[in-house]
Amino acid sequence: MSNTQRGAGQKARVFITGSADGLGHAAAKTLLAQGHDVVVHVRSQARLPAVKELVDQGAVATIGDLSDLAQIRDLASQVNAIGRMDAVIHNAGVISGSQLLVVNVVAPYLLTALIQRPQRLIYLSSSMHAGGRASLAGMDWSGRTSTGSYSDSKLFVTALAAAVARWWPDVFSNAVDPGWVPTRMGGPSAPDDLRLGHLTQEWLATSSDPEALTSGGYWHHQQRQQPHPAVNDTRFQDQLLAELARATGTTLA
Repeated sequence: MSNTQRGAGQKARVFITGSADGLGHAAAKTLLAQGHDVVVHVRSQARLPAVKELVDQGAVATIGDLSDLAQIRDLASQVNAIGRMDAVIHNAGVISGSQLLVVNVVAPYLLTALIQRPQRLIYLSSSMHAGGRASLAGMDWSGRTSTGSYSDSKLFVTALAAAVARWWPDVFSNAVDPGWVPTRMGGPSAPDDLRLGHLTQEWLATSSDPEALTSGGYWHHQQRQQPHPAVNDTRFQDQLLAELARATGTTLA
């Protein structure tokens, strides 16, 4: 896709989690340059300087620790107070630690349930989701103990994206594998192109290209790919949604 094609959509309001650095920051910067309204997110007040450049260019900043359910709920309230988003990019993620499932899976689920429904939802996956286990047994969604691998978490969030596409047919919900790119998480020796690492998210969030106006996809560099079989298993999707509803006390309406 050319830049002209990608930017052909109308002006959009886009919320991006994890905008302090990496792909979230890069996507916010590009979307602002294209004339879109951008709502960025940082973990804490101390991280606000990381988005000062974006705020100076017109972005609105929100704050919330995605490992804390109360702060996730407050973050959703901050976003709703700004107004309805056209798109939400669930970009934030961690690679390890006891908070892995909370940040990578619970937070996107809860924000999806609580933020006024946008037209488009984009969830950050990974090629590593293919190594995830399609089992929810023994998962601690509270973050009190370390359960589940990074691959598991990305399998779960990719299945979440597919479940939302099925449950909300009026919304374009997709998952994106950004590639192994040289961000803080990916490391400086990562071999993939950083620009390609955030282009697909921006395209799915704002483009009027027919390919971007589709739902239930798993994408890599603007090409639809075949995900792990569990992603499109409706029984597994429903089990996941039930587990997340139980863990958060909030159902996906």
